[in-house]
Amino acid sequence: MNYLEGVLHIESFLAVTLGIVVLFIGRRLTQSSYYLREFSIPEPVSGGILVSVLFAILHYVTQIDISFDLAARDLLLVYFFTTIGINASLSDLFKGGKPLMILLAITIGYMVVQNLTGIGIATLLGQPEAFGLLSGSISLIGGHGTAIAWSPRVGEMFDLDTAMEIGIASATFGLILASLMGGPIAKFLIKRHNLKANPDEAPDVGTDQAKPQPQINAYDFLDAVLAIHVCIILGAVLNEVIDSFGLQLPLFVSCLFAGILISNLIPKSYPRLTGTRWPSRQPAVALIADIALGSFLAMSLMSMQLWVLIDLAGPIFVILFAQFIIAISIAIFVIFPLMGKSYDAAVICSGFGGISLGSTPTAMANMSAVTQKYGNSHQAFIIVPLVCAFFIDLANAIMIPYFINAIS
Repeated sequence: MNYLEGVLHIESFLAVTLGIVVLFIGRRLTQSSYYLREFSIPEPVSGGILVSVLFAILHYVTQIDISFDLAARDLLLVYFFTTIGINASLSDLFKGGKPLMILLAITIGYMVVQNLTGIGIATLLGQPEAFGLLSGSISLIGGHGTAIAWSPRVGEMFDLDTAMEIGIASATFGLILASLMGGPIAKFLIKRHNLKANPDEAPDVGTDQAKPQPQINAYDFLDAVLAIHVCIILGAVLNEVIDSFGLQLPLFVSCLFAGILISNLIPKSYPRLTGTRWPSRQPAVALIADIALGSFLAMSLMSMQLWVLIDLAGPIFVILFAQFIIAISIAIFVIFPLMGKSYDAAVICSGFGGISLGSTPTAMANMSAVTQKYGNSHQAFIIVPLVCAFFIDLANAIMIPYFINAIS
């Protein structure tokens, strides 16, 4: 940790430590709050939002900016999606083919609506159309990464000096809303339609708190870590090969595919150094997934610099409120019926809440909180990451230039 010219920079080791503290704060908040438990608000979300607000108060009192080294956080995201790939089976992917295509089609259609909503409301508020576009799929479906990548170009094309601030503010406030909407959507659908999970499904993320906890020894944990590292190495190689063809994908996507490939192409009887079978759908993998996702989201939310974004809050809040209502309506009245009005459909709707205004990790955190309360949905944990971690990024890369040209 060092302080230079009014900026307190927190190094990676301390950032991870604070992330763990935030997770425990969120856990204690959830344990003490009926509403947080009842509406399945993810623990890292409640803790992360509280700590980011405290950092904002500290800034206003001391005028000190606080920044974090988040390199370790990004590695945790790679770990998490690798575990999802390890737990995937081709038979599940084939079964999920139709629901996957339905969710993909709806989400792409929603992206068009999202951009039109942002542009339309920005115009009504007397703001440039580019303002509304930055509060559309660039920052919401796209998240912080896409907002940072596209905001300079939008700012330059439309002479919008605050383009970067608008994009980051929209992505940040959208992330908060996305984190809070998934659980209530699932609760409403599950209670209204009296839906039940398959009790025989082992959790993809975490453990079932209502059942006796599985026994995991040191070698079980190391076996899972070794499998994850093997997949990450293959994923990094795949990422380089894909990049050589001119197609850029986030590392966590190629590691997800590496996990799927190894889990499904290597025979289960194949001898391993560990003397054990490949740890697909084993408690140790689910435990690591829970740790990685929770820590990633806690670090993401605690590091939000709310004081930088507050000046743009007025018009952005109006646009995001409209986006929030539309996203909830599509989840309940479009996705849920078309997915068959099942328990899996309800969990997928909670994930869509994360996709629509937040990010892929937000979607997964929403579903994790819901499934730990009501029961697992393996179909949701296969379909949602494939849609939002791969196909949607490609669709957005095509859609953003189209809308830029349309309003220029």
